[in-house]
Amino acid sequence: MRIFQPLSASGIMIRCTAAAVAALTAACCMCGPVSASASVAVSTADDTVKTSDVNAIFADRKSLYDEISTVTQIPWYRLAAIDQYERTLTRVHPKDRKHPDRTLGIFIPSTRWAGALNPNQEDVNPTSISVFSGIGLDGDGDGKADPNNDIDLLYTVAARLAPYGHAADDFSIGLWSYYQNTRAVQRVMQYAKMYETFGKLDLFDHAFPLPVKSNYSYRSTFGMGRNWGGRRVHEGTDLFASYGVPVRSTCYGVVEIKGWNKYGGWRIGIRDLNNHYHYYAHLQGFDKGISLGDVVKPGQTLGWVGSSGYGKPGTQGKFPPHLHYGIYRDTGLTEWAFDPYPLLKHWEMEEKRSKKKTRS
Repeated sequence: MRIFQPLSASGIMIRCTAAAVAALTAACCMCGPVSASASVAVSTADDTVKTSDVNAIFADRKSLYDEISTVTQIPWYRLAAIDQYERTLTRVHPKDRKHPDRTLGIFIPSTRWAGALNPNQEDVNPTSISVFSGIGLDGDGDGKADPNNDIDLLYTVAARLAPYGHAADDFSIGLWSYYQNTRAVQRVMQYAKMYETFGKLDLFDHAFPLPVKSNYSYRSTFGMGRNWGGRRVHEGTDLFASYGVPVRSTCYGVVEIKGWNKYGGWRIGIRDLNNHYHYYAHLQGFDKGISLGDVVKPGQTLGWVGSSGYGKPGTQGKFPPHLHYGIYRDTGLTEWAFDPYPLLKHWEMEEKRSKKKTRS
């Protein structure tokens, strides 16, 4: 494991950051200098905003990742993964993670930033923060460690992780040390893999899980009762189609689960950047090119509609062929299902509209 010496708040860090800012400003003069006061509002992937606004938000984020990557040598896609994971936590815990609108989604509570025993929980003095064992650092060289300054936030997190080294396993150890949560480590590593694979931040497109030109039918079946294997509720929507109709990924994501489940039969699970888990069950089989840990994109074939499940491996035909599609939100500690029907209708309409425009 290569040891990285953390940059100090009063010396090397400020000089390196200033040099990095100057270089990046010269290279990206169209963007202008990045500061907390000039930051655009944080936007989630499912906000309804104009394409130009979304592109500007992604450009600002990427500029910050590149800037801190230059200083700490942590690849931009890992910094992006941390930021996106933090954003998903804020979405499910908005009351516990309140902060002003800014470019990044990273949140560090005052007890950790300033120090739990610090009498001034709004402290921005790097020296007194250090005295009280706070982690807040001055990343932009303005003499303040501001928990609402994007550069200070991102640099603080990066400086905590850099000493562990840059190999994937070492970085995972650093994440565990920072979050003390195995689920957090898994999510950040999954997100980093997606960003590294596609080389961009805008990975929020979606596709309908079945080809819209195929014959299928579905309605909202979320919450209905199920009896096989004990009473339970239906955590998804059933899309009825013929055997062999392709089942497609609805999103960019990482294959988290693949194999047999006595309820879902041959099933596959995909994790996306919104920390949603997409569950596809009762498949006839899997595409041979799909393996655990693979990165997939919207519309990519995962397998085919079947009737597997409700028994030991290989059980088929206990119900008509269909795709069970479920979607779950991760809260950071647990997961809960929500009704996918509205999203399915939206993706179906969008894809049909897109194909219609292409033909016209």
